[in-house]
Amino acid sequence: NLNTLQSLLNVVEALQEFWQMKQSRGADLKNGALVVYEMVPSNSPPYVCYVTLPGGSCFGSFQFCPTKAEARRSAAKIALMNSVFNEHPSRRITDEFIEKSVSEALASFNGNREEADNPNTGIGAFRFMLESNKGKSMLEFQELMTVFQLLHWNGSLKAMRERQCSRQEVLAHYSHRALDDDIRHQMALDWVSREQSVPGALSRELASTERELDEARLAGKELRFHKEKKDILMLAAGQLGNMHSSNYRVSLNCLGFH
Repeated sequence: NLNTLQSLLNVVEALQEFWQMKQSRGADLKNGALVVYEMVPSNSPPYVCYVTLPGGSCFGSFQFCPTKAEARRSAAKIALMNSVFNEHPSRRITDEFIEKSVSEALASFNGNREEADNPNTGIGAFRFMLESNKGKSMLEFQELMTVFQLLHWNGSLKAMRERQCSRQEVLAHYSHRALDDDIRHQMALDWVSREQSVPGALSRELASTERELDEARLAGKELRFHKEKKDILMLAAGQLGNMHSSNYRVSLNCLGFH
């Protein structure tokens, strides 16, 4: 009906207005209130669109979208639902929430209480992260956790441990560090050297990452971890391509082709 059509057309505006309202009410948005859309290049449907919220959370079109405009609206719809739901008091990190989460983690990993109080254990580190983010929402916490998920995926945490960095030092350093181009570039270089050691490693990782990203997008989940992984791997592939083409130019020059 007409009302449904109207609300569908306005969901992109509603999402932007929601974040502008949050900013006007004093939300700490370091990069402003702009919501950013990214279309996946394609000449035919289904079209796919990603939307990144001001804090860094990412969602994607979760339906079959016959047009680019429809893909944009689909992404905006799931992002708006999550943005609004995230405001609910039950989504805040409180003392009760921390106790419940730590107890569940201990039960899952057959841990004991002492582990939860030691920041050098995995569960202790989890507790430390929750304590440091008391009062924040689950989306804000997820944005911070994405950095650590990527460091773990990339092998950076393991490398830091081998350099005798304590878990607490790593947490303290990265808890205040936004995911920026420097981190992405460093991780991409790690994948370039992996590919040079084990040819095919990059394409295998990219294929599985794209599969995970698609599954999570169609399930309406928060996508930043999967999306950042894909972007880092694509960056690495681009760097490898540049290295190959410059090597090719050097070879031609050596052969006398200028």
